Amino acid sequence: MGVNMQALTSRLKQVDRRKMSFIERLYLVAIFKGMMITFMHMFKKKPTINYPEKTRPFSPVFRGLHILNRDEEGRENCTACGLCAVACPAEAITMEAAERQTGEENLYREEKYAAKYEINMLRCIFCGLCEEACPKDAIYLSETFAPADYQRKQFIYNKGELLIPHPKEDPEAYKKALGNRVKRESIN
Repeated sequence: MGVNMQALTSRLKQVDRRKMSFIERLYLVAIFKGMMITFMHMFKKKPTINYPEKTRPFSPVFRGLHILNRDEEGRENCTACGLCAVACPAEAITMEAAERQTGEENLYREEKYAAKYEINMLRCIFCGLCEEACPKDAIYLSETFAPADYQRKQFIYNKGELLIPHPKEDPEAYKKALGNRVKRESIN
């Protein structure tokens, strides 16, 4: 039943059971080594970033909060095909489709649109499969962190909260919501 521990791990080390000398019992050498480590860290660059004042640059593959996209004229891209909801492994996306009425051509690109679109951020694992599954580039994951809250219902985002600002009515907010997405798309 005895298992050779040397075969399982290379960290096996024999315990030294000899009597300690007087100098070793004072632990002066160990304290000096600890103080040297502390002293060396005093002159290194601090890894901490003061978040509200400074922000760390995002990785090109960072996936944050979801955004429902619009085209250049401000019409919604989502056609409520449901591919994002099917692709979501956490089943965090729910949607209901509706038909576009006459006179709503400036609101929706296609005849069908998402009347109800919700994402439960408590279930979402930020995998990006919804973004990859969408044939109309209607949803993408932005460079925005999920905010903290005390109530669970605040983490269920509806269509109004997910929709990107209108590009003609608020162009600054639209460009800010796009983030580096424009730069990345031009590279690809």
